[in-house]
Amino acid sequence: MVTGGAGFLGSHLCEQLLRHGISVICLDNFLTGTPANIAHLIGEPRFRLIKCDVTDFVHVPGPVDLVLHLASAASPADYLRLPIETLKVGSLGTLHVLGLAGEKGARFVLASTSEVYGDPQQHPQSEQYWGNVNPVGPRSVYDEAKRYAEALTTAYRMSRGTDTTIVRIFNTYGPRMRPDDGRAIPTFIRQALVGEPLSVTGDGSQTRSVCYVDDTIRGILALAESDAPGPVNIGGPLELPVAELARTIIELSGLPGSIRHIERPVDDPRVRRPDTTLAQELLGWEPTVQLRDGLARTIAWFRSQLATATLAHAAPTRRPAPLAALPLRPCQGDTPG
Repeated sequence: MVTGGAGFLGSHLCEQLLRHGISVICLDNFLTGTPANIAHLIGEPRFRLIKCDVTDFVHVPGPVDLVLHLASAASPADYLRLPIETLKVGSLGTLHVLGLAGEKGARFVLASTSEVYGDPQQHPQSEQYWGNVNPVGPRSVYDEAKRYAEALTTAYRMSRGTDTTIVRIFNTYGPRMRPDDGRAIPTFIRQALVGEPLSVTGDGSQTRSVCYVDDTIRGILALAESDAPGPVNIGGPLELPVAELARTIIELSGLPGSIRHIERPVDDPRVRRPDTTLAQELLGWEPTVQLRDGLARTIAWFRSQLATATLAHAAPTRRPAPLAALPLRPCQGDTPG
């Protein structure tokens, strides 16, 4: 079962599990997930979609042996727009999904985030670092939701014996990111392809370490298949300034481009790089997709989406009702169709 299965990472997880012959139950309320991400999976006999909100109630019929909890807004644009919903899915949603995992005797994987480290005073960030988070800043709705979810997951493991683990995901990118989700890479790519200046916050010297989606998914599944309790960092060890990332995207787009500097967000981390020693030792995992290759694939996908959108706008056709139009319902059965 994958909560948030219609999101960027969730849809790739659903797809990869199906490729391995595993039956998948996808839960999503489409608040930030995109129906198009899983539309190609509809009709697959081993794929079941349930449109629901895990903050209300979670129950699915039949056996479940693995629960991957990815439901959450993940980009600043989304969690700043949906602060209460973000806190609820990290607290009530995690509580409900942990309860289901315990009921089914399933292994539970919490998708946490590098944001639990806040604006770090330890660099690179290892799993032993407790973080430097402003609990009342604008980013706190996401940071503290994930920190609480980690605490709740640990409590279920320690007090109830639930088989849990925690993956701390660092900046992941790739196809199916929303061009308007506010994160650096999709924003830069969209701006480059439509001829806008790339909006770099501050002077662009703040660093990020990015990881291509295929590598991230491989790391999450390796942790799910292990018996490690976590937390385990999954992310790319290559650290680069945001301004350099923008220049690389301009170069790979093959289009003329420029950079404009805008105000840096409150509590924006100055540095970010995972210590992935634990993932290497426990899981034998390390990323394999080089930055330029991953960016080239992502740019190609965005370019194809932009061309499709332009064509659709020029020659609109009748389409079936989107999956997002399905009624929201308790997480206890199949969606029609």
